[in-house]
Amino acid sequence: MLRIALLLLLVTSANVLAEETKAVDIYSQEQLLELIRSKQYLTRVKADDCQLVQDIEARAEVLKQPLYQYLWGEMLNFGICVKANPPRGISLLRDAAEQGSAEAMVRIAEYYKDGKFVLQDKERSVQYLLPAAANGDLPARMMLVELFAKGYGSPRDYVLGYHWLYNQVFSDEQTQQDAKRLLQLLAAKMPASQVEKAKNEHLQSR
Repeated sequence: MLRIALLLLLVTSANVLAEETKAVDIYSQEQLLELIRSKQYLTRVKADDCQLVQDIEARAEVLKQPLYQYLWGEMLNFGICVKANPPRGISLLRDAAEQGSAEAMVRIAEYYKDGKFVLQDKERSVQYLLPAAANGDLPARMMLVELFAKGYGSPRDYVLGYHWLYNQVFSDEQTQQDAKRLLQLLAAKMPASQVEKAKNEHLQSR
């Protein structure tokens, strides 16, 4: 019995040690996208004890993968597991945006909207949001309509912004209600004929 107890103790101790030293796997594209969309990406990097810093850096700087450029850029912006370097962080976000990352476009737009790391420029924020919204990104469409409703951007684009958000499919009631409120604010700045045009499922050029 004593021998069995000792063996069990050894097995338990080995399992605990293995768990403590277990390597963390690099995030898949799907995992990283979900972490970004749920705004948990920096929390996850810290929770993983900064074990993936070199892997993340390589995928961003060498392989130039947009989602990893986003993650590495944000780690540099906020000094997560590395020394803070916002100039390089923002540059990486711009690189990701140029590769078509809607997430990066929205993040840069947020920074220009709030004046964080860059001088506040809500007109530039609109310019970053437009291509992301055109590609169906819901956060981009929400923020774009919000800025339009506050008078930023070109009135020529109001119909398009209204159209995108009005015809959006929503996954939760709260977001749908928020969108409805934003659309009401934007509609107040548009002629009734333009609002009706924007509500069409298929927007006509004329």
